[in-house]
Amino acid sequence: MLVRDAMSTVVLTLGPDHTLRQAAALMSARRVGAAVVLDPDAGGLGILTERDVLNSVGLGQSPDIERAHAHTTNNVVFAAPSWTLEEAARAMAHGGFRHLIVLDEAAPVGIVSVRDIVRCWAPARQHAPA
Repeated sequence: MLVRDAMSTVVLTLGPDHTLRQAAALMSARRVGAAVVLDPDAGGLGILTERDVLNSVGLGQSPDIERAHAHTTNNVVFAAPSWTLEEAARAMAHGGFRHLIVLDEAAPVGIVSVRDIVRCWAPARQHAPA
């Protein structure tokens, strides 16, 4: 199975100056765990995850003051829609993260998460002999 078969095509994009509260509200409303941050000053595409927001709040930082750019990962590993789920899982395990931005011709077309991969693998593995 390929990344294109598992990825979410709901790609929430934010600007670097969104507050973490705004980011969290948008992520919650769209029921996604990560957002693509478009920041030309920081090299283009980055990713902001629910864990980034949680870590900031856990440090006592104000979600009304903190901006997305300060908590965005900019050295992102990108996936291609044609990657296998095994390739995506390997990249996540190697990098220690749970989301990959999926690019097609340099444009974000989806996000694949560990949860997406598990959803695809679980039904096939349920029927395997124990």
